[in-house]
Amino acid sequence: MQKLNTRQRTLAAAIDFSGYGVHSGQPVNLTIGPAPADSGYVISRTLENGTTTAPVKVHFSRVSRTTLCTTLDLGDSVSVATIEHVTSALSGMGVDNALITIDGSECPILDGSARPYAEAILKVGLEIQPAQRKFLKIMRAVTVRNNDAFAALEPYNGRSLDLEIDFDSKVIGRQRMIFDWTPRRYYDDVSRARTFGFARDAKILRQAGYALGSSLDNSITVHENRVLNPGGLRYEDEFVRHKLLDAIGDLSLGGLPIWGRFRSYKGGHGLNAHVLAGLFSSEANYEIVDAEDLPLEFQAFDEQPEGLAVNHYLRSVR
Repeated sequence: MQKLNTRQRTLAAAIDFSGYGVHSGQPVNLTIGPAPADSGYVISRTLENGTTTAPVKVHFSRVSRTTLCTTLDLGDSVSVATIEHVTSALSGMGVDNALITIDGSECPILDGSARPYAEAILKVGLEIQPAQRKFLKIMRAVTVRNNDAFAALEPYNGRSLDLEIDFDSKVIGRQRMIFDWTPRRYYDDVSRARTFGFARDAKILRQAGYALGSSLDNSITVHENRVLNPGGLRYEDEFVRHKLLDAIGDLSLGGLPIWGRFRSYKGGHGLNAHVLAGLFSSEANYEIVDAEDLPLEFQAFDEQPEGLAVNHYLRSVR
């Protein structure tokens, strides 16, 4: 009998969010709802004239810009920016299939982390679907570089991320985090990490049309040798944890969860997109495998955040 914890999962109910884009500063509403098995993450946008674009795959091949966030081209000159926090929460919490609908050009930044999305998933719970989970198994190492920065996908018997950042800042400096994925570890150790920036860059960014919605409510702001946010940091190494949060969201644009190891030094959205492109440039680099064909530690997939209901019954998603 097929093990339930190797089957795909979707949301048990739709979840709604309202807020502002961190770069656009514009109000936006977003809904994440259940989706059929094998659909992955799909997205559509409601336009100002009331029409809604046809749902398209949230996929790295649609990445049109990676400056400070990941932006997707939905076609017909329609785009959606800052998708990575949404997909990070979905991937991190073990959601395989979801329909995202949005009425603006940028996903709401909320508190600057993926925690509000993860908490909403926790509240509604997940449903198991009648299809086996599939993985992208890394068969051959792929590395992309930009000077001394790099991102790599490598064969590994598990799901691991190893990120290191290095900033010329006494507040941040050099930080490294090695993360072996489970939903509980994602929820506890990653989801609360907020986006960050430097006060010295604020004027230049806003003149360029970025960070128009940024504030101390949704971004860690570093000024000289201190953090300006009244509450300080949520984790001692919150900066590298947010980079890991972003990487989880960006890598989910490969279309399937990755069975292998991701390594990065001074990475970001651009290198994350390029390493996926490198992976898919040759079929020798990967295999698509069923969960039951992997030496899974099944209990890891059931290591859920406390309170997350996973309904072990099947229901069609229309």
